[in-house]
Amino acid sequence: MSKPFIPWAFLDEYRGKDFKGQWPTLPEMFRITVSRHGQRACFTVFEPDRVSLTYDESIKQVQAVSRWLYSKGVRKGDRVAVTGKNSPEWTVAYLGILFAGAVVVPIDYQLRNEETDLLIKTAGAKILFVDEEKHPYYVQTPGGLSQVVSLKSGMGQYIYELDGPQAAIEEASELDIAAILFTSGTTGNPKGVMLTHQNLVADCYLAQGTPLRVLHTDIFYAILPIHHIYTMLAVFIEAISVGAEIVFGKKMISSVMLKELKDGKVTMLLGVPMLFNKLLAGILRGIKAKGPVVFGILSFLMSISGGMKKTFGVNPGKKLFGSVLQKASLSTIRICISGGGPLAPSVFRKFNQMGIDFVQGYGLTETSPIIALNPIEHYKETSVGKVIPQADLKVLDPDAQGIGEIVVKGPMVMNGYYNMPEETAASFTPDGYLKTGDLGYLDSENYVYLTGRAKNVIVTEGGKNVYPEEIENEFQLFFNEIDQILIRGFTADEKMKREGIEALIHPNPELKNDAGQPYPPEALKAMMEKIVSEVNQRLQPYQKIDRIVMLDKPMEMSSTKKIKRFTV
Repeated sequence: MSKPFIPWAFLDEYRGKDFKGQWPTLPEMFRITVSRHGQRACFTVFEPDRVSLTYDESIKQVQAVSRWLYSKGVRKGDRVAVTGKNSPEWTVAYLGILFAGAVVVPIDYQLRNEETDLLIKTAGAKILFVDEEKHPYYVQTPGGLSQVVSLKSGMGQYIYELDGPQAAIEEASELDIAAILFTSGTTGNPKGVMLTHQNLVADCYLAQGTPLRVLHTDIFYAILPIHHIYTMLAVFIEAISVGAEIVFGKKMISSVMLKELKDGKVTMLLGVPMLFNKLLAGILRGIKAKGPVVFGILSFLMSISGGMKKTFGVNPGKKLFGSVLQKASLSTIRICISGGGPLAPSVFRKFNQMGIDFVQGYGLTETSPIIALNPIEHYKETSVGKVIPQADLKVLDPDAQGIGEIVVKGPMVMNGYYNMPEETAASFTPDGYLKTGDLGYLDSENYVYLTGRAKNVIVTEGGKNVYPEEIENEFQLFFNEIDQILIRGFTADEKMKREGIEALIHPNPELKNDAGQPYPPEALKAMMEKIVSEVNQRLQPYQKIDRIVMLDKPMEMSSTKKIKRFTV
């Protein structure tokens, strides 16, 4: 019987020599990778021509930044902020801060200046790395900042021009804080999640133990905002843990993305449900355009391919649908991973049927973030994944169906909220498990199934719990007609306190009639009512949508393209 694959076993060769703890720190991990794969491309961007830094070149830039920070008074534990679009400069700043022994504070570049100001002040950061959009503001209005560094050349102090004298820099240890990530909701008293070096490095390697074989020959595509824990860990840190390459996407525009996927020869594509919905929509439109006969044949072949893959572990899809994947710029993709929100099982299934190893995972900022990931060899389409090694996950107070709040303990769980002892204490059970706020259940093989957020649950007149996310999933393949949909409860009977179910819908603004004109409001509403009626037929009686509300403007979304449910 063969030994199980342990992705982090190679670290034993470096333990005691290059690091002393159970896990290396992020700087120690990066140095180990440079020693193994120094000549490989590390950070790549198209501007529009391809520009790459090797691992050897990257660490020289990183060390220069750390020396400069030390020369400006930055010491172990100090906080340094970085905000900007995805770029090699962003990652060099991130690593340079850590190499200086400091704590990195990544900030969403889409926030308003006053919101960014609040987070910088809350974190106590004195130095800011910033891109060209906000650079002029912070040069003119530095506030409490002592230094402002540009992530774009030709604008003041440029990150690649920084350096300082050699110094005895005291670096952080495994259990020290590496990053403070502020979660959504930036008004009032911002909540900063403190993640240690152990949290991030352990989660990175343990996620590979599902097993998810990340190779040094892989090429990751960083298109989602890198300040967000999902891209930060699952793309950036995963890639540098093995010596893989990262191609930085600049804009989430289909034509640009498809070109970067093709030119970059990307093998690892990580995204959110909206991204994969749009990719699949384009593929299916192309197949349907070939006529009903061809569409029927290809649909039949897809079901056969998916069955063979699931039953026998054989993957004929890449050959059967090679031309389709080539046209969609997905022919080089080895693995797709969806996270950041629930994905409809039908979308999951169709990608696998076409020959792409497609899985989804589950986690949250407070867990670094990954705590469950579907194994490629034994995936379950309705599950968000199998609990990763060393994550102790259980369900609190399960009901008759086994559903309860998911809680977790393990090396990936946060240190706490920055300067918020009461909020930190409230987020853990008395025996030390983090309360996720998510409802779900586990099967006999330790796979996680989500049913919704505890605070989103709708309780019907018959006492049934309805989880909005499950209903929203049913609309994920209707994205051509619907731009956004949000399911929530409403008071159907004030006297009886009866709650009904409503759908807030923002139609696709590009919808046109046969004459090429926008639909009038009454026609749009009729179209949406027809779609809702079709979906209602697939739902349980207690889940059926009672009414729809048409929206003229799109709902506010987070940087990972999730609707901000409580701002509607």
